[in-house]
Amino acid sequence: MAAITAALVKELRESTGAGMMDCKKALSETDGDFEAAIDWLRKKGLSKAAKKSDRAAAEGLVAVTAQASGNGMTAAAVEVNSETDFVARNELFQAAVGEIAGLALNVDSVEALAQAPMGAGKPVAETLTDLVAKIGENMGLRRFARLSVENGVVATYVHNAVVDGKGRIGVLVALESTGDKAKLEDLGRRIAMHVAAGSPAPALALQVEELDQDVVAKERDVFAEQARQSGKPENIIEKMVEGRIRKFYEEVVLLKQSFVLDPDKSVEEAVKAAEAEVGAPIALTGFVRMVLGEGVEKKEEDFAAEVAAAAKG
Repeated sequence: MAAITAALVKELRESTGAGMMDCKKALSETDGDFEAAIDWLRKKGLSKAAKKSDRAAAEGLVAVTAQASGNGMTAAAVEVNSETDFVARNELFQAAVGEIAGLALNVDSVEALAQAPMGAGKPVAETLTDLVAKIGENMGLRRFARLSVENGVVATYVHNAVVDGKGRIGVLVALESTGDKAKLEDLGRRIAMHVAAGSPAPALALQVEELDQDVVAKERDVFAEQARQSGKPENIIEKMVEGRIRKFYEEVVLLKQSFVLDPDKSVEEAVKAAEAEVGAPIALTGFVRMVLGEGVEKKEEDFAAEVAAAAKG
C-alpha cells in the first residue's frame, strides 16, 4: 500500500475538485492508488472526470508551421520545454523553437528531430544545450506531431500565442478536398479554434471507432456504478448507461461534438454544410491538439496547513 501523504491528498484534491476528507477516504479505500482513487470519487459522484493533463506543469512553447506541396500540405507542431515562462519570451528561444518546428515537417520521430541539423550546422539537441548555457535555464525538446494531405489543407492555430505561431496550445486540422483552398483554410482554422477550446471536453478521437476501448470501458464502469446508486433495476440501468455513453461520445469525439462556432451543428455537420461553399466534398482526416506541459507531473510543493491536518486526521 502506498503511503497516503499530505502531498498525495493535496494532488488528488487539485485534480478532482473533491473535498479534503473525501480525497483522503478515496485514497484509503484504494490502498493509495491515485488513479483508482479518482475513479472511486467519480463513482461516488464526488468528482468530475479528471485527466492527467489537469496535473500538468511545464513551461516553454508549442510552435506550429505548415508547408504547401503541389495540391497538398504538411503541417507540424512541436513542444520545447523550459523551467519558467520567462524563457518563452526570450527571442533566442523563440527563434530556435520556430526553426525546430520547420525541421519537424520532414522527420518521422522525435529522435530524428533531435538529431536534425539547424541553420548553424549543429543538431537540435546540441543547439538546445548551447541555449541552456546562454540563457541559464534547463530546456529540452519534448515531442512533435505532423499531419499531411495529398489534396487540401492542414490548418494551424495557436491559442494564447506569445508570438506568431508559438504559444501554449497548438492545433493542426487536416482537411482533404479538391475545393477552394482559401475557403478550406478558413474552415480548417475555425475547426482548429474549436479543438483548442476543448469544450465541453478536449476531443480524444476523430471518430467513435478510434476511441481507446479501455477508456470507453472505464467510463461505462463509472456510469454503471453511478446508475446503480439510483436503485433502479438492471434493465433500466443498462439503458441509462447507454445514454451516458452516447453523451460521452458527443463530448470527446471531434466529429460528434457540438461546433463551438455554430452550436446547432455538430462538427461533422458543419464540415458537410461547408462543401457547397468550398465547391467539393470535404473529409476531416485528422487533428492534433498539443497543450504545453500536458502530462508532465508537478514538482512537489509546500503543503497548506489544512492539507497536513486532514492527512493526520
